[in-house]
Amino acid sequence: MKKWISRNLMMPATVLAVAAAACSETPVDPDDDHAEPEGVNLVMSGSVVASYDGDEQAWTGGLEVDVGASSSYITVQFVDHDGDPLELDDDLHLEVDVQNESIAAFTQGTSGEFGGNLEGREAGQTGLSFKLMHGDHADFITTPVTADVH
Repeated sequence: MKKWISRNLMMPATVLAVAAAACSETPVDPDDDHAEPEGVNLVMSGSVVASYDGDEQAWTGGLEVDVGASSSYITVQFVDHDGDPLELDDDLHLEVDVQNESIAAFTQGTSGEFGGNLEGREAGQTGLSFKLMHGDHADFITTPVTADVH
């Protein structure tokens, strides 16, 4: 009876030790890391109209559009600490949250693409937050940038 108990109690401990060793020996693929953004640039017609500093969690600039109009295409660039655009993996996509959709909407031609147009719906001010999504979770989220609709 003692042999049976000691062998059966030892087996789970052995399995756990082997599993732990296997996990710690798994090599890390350096190509598997994706770029870590530190900010965002909103670019219209080749010019940065607003930029977000992730360290300060603050925007410089903002967005404007007229009621009933659509802005020029806005390219959303996630950037590194030097402000240089990052090359993003194919499994990342953009999600935009508009605080008050009765004032403005942000439309993307293709869901998840890194850009779109701001549409003015009624006069007022609202905010837009930009999220770098990785599957079903956000890797980076901005505070809202101000959008004025005239």
